[in-house]
Amino acid sequence: MPPRILSRTNPWLLAGVVLVGFLIALEFSARHYGLPGPITNQLQEVVFAPKSGPLLYASMALMMVVLTWRQRFISLGVAIGIDVVFLLVRWAAGALVGGSHFFGNGALWVMLGWAVVAVTRRAGDERLLLLKGVGLGLLLVAGRKAGDTWLLITAKTRPVVLDQYVAVADHALGDPSWLMGRVLRAVGPVGSHVLDWVYIQLAVAAVIVALYQLRNVAAERRFPSHHVVRTFLAIGLLGPAVYMVFPVVGPVFAYGNGAFGTGGGHWAVAYLWPDTHLPIATPQPMTYDDITPRNCMPSLHTAWATAIFLHSRKGPRFMRFAGTFWLVATLSATLGFGYHYGADLVAGVVFALTVEAAVRSFARGWDRSGIQLVAHGATVFVAMLLAYRFLPMEMAEHPWVFGPLVILAMVSVIDGYIRTTRKWDPESAPERRPEGRLELV
Repeated sequence: MPPRILSRTNPWLLAGVVLVGFLIALEFSARHYGLPGPITNQLQEVVFAPKSGPLLYASMALMMVVLTWRQRFISLGVAIGIDVVFLLVRWAAGALVGGSHFFGNGALWVMLGWAVVAVTRRAGDERLLLLKGVGLGLLLVAGRKAGDTWLLITAKTRPVVLDQYVAVADHALGDPSWLMGRVLRAVGPVGSHVLDWVYIQLAVAAVIVALYQLRNVAAERRFPSHHVVRTFLAIGLLGPAVYMVFPVVGPVFAYGNGAFGTGGGHWAVAYLWPDTHLPIATPQPMTYDDITPRNCMPSLHTAWATAIFLHSRKGPRFMRFAGTFWLVATLSATLGFGYHYGADLVAGVVFALTVEAAVRSFARGWDRSGIQLVAHGATVFVAMLLAYRFLPMEMAEHPWVFGPLVILAMVSVIDGYIRTTRKWDPESAPERRPEGRLELV
């Protein structure tokens, strides 16, 4: 094979092997605990009711950035037609489902159909572009399935959680989850429903921003060097690894009645959230059930919302406003519903900026500024985790010292990111793209 072809195919081959290997590893891990893995769950949605119809249609929308407008309308019509057939069959069989589970199969079928078309009816660069589009759509779905499996594994493999440490350390930040929990209760059901919808549909918001960033792909026949989906997937891949190191379930579970039918009950330390502030006492590791995910440290919803905010900055005014709204609403929901402590959110912002800097550096070519930015973010992130784990009492007893220190540490990463990336922007310094490298989506 000529060297030029090798340089174009090897990165894709490597990425494909790594992804397939990762999914297979998660599949076997889930099977070990008697649970279906991401591959099984995805294959089931070809026929059975999907977990999230909006996510599947959002994934199809991502895939369609490589198609012409005529092909997009045909694809959408076919997807809706397939969903209507599935709905009628389920109605005839008495197996109707509600919520967002009654549609979405059609979108998955369309993506798989275009994959077949790419392999059998396209060649050369057109085949590669179409496979990129299909891969981008399926990656978003696979990332969701892999994330769900990761959460199950954290619950099964980490019986001991560190909530007491984070809750005590959170005194330095003023116990924001307790405060927002009471505020959200006072707002009433309308506000709660809005925030719940924002919290659940975070991936759809990312797709909207991605569609704007990828709006010229069909005309230019190539993907941009960097877009929000890359960061979104990287955050989802790396974040759960931290869950395994620092397992935390959240205040509504450790100090409340739980949510989603899990947690709470006799597993809680006490029923304190959100009405009674946690007393300052020496924290201890505590056991918890094998159902509730240990998915608090860092807050990936905060990290994802931060990524959406960053990537919406170069969009039109409405998109910038929407990106800001989604970030503020997500932060309010994570705290107000008791899913996270304030310390989780601070760590989530630092985590998001560090991952974004790393992904951008990979796309433009690593240089000194990128290495320094990523190293600074990673150092601050690790320092926060160590402080939460080993200095919670000191943080709680001296909030006017440690609270500002934590915020200043986060601000230092934000400031470093802004100053560094301004130099990377095309209008000030065009991105360097290593010659011969394939720009992975």
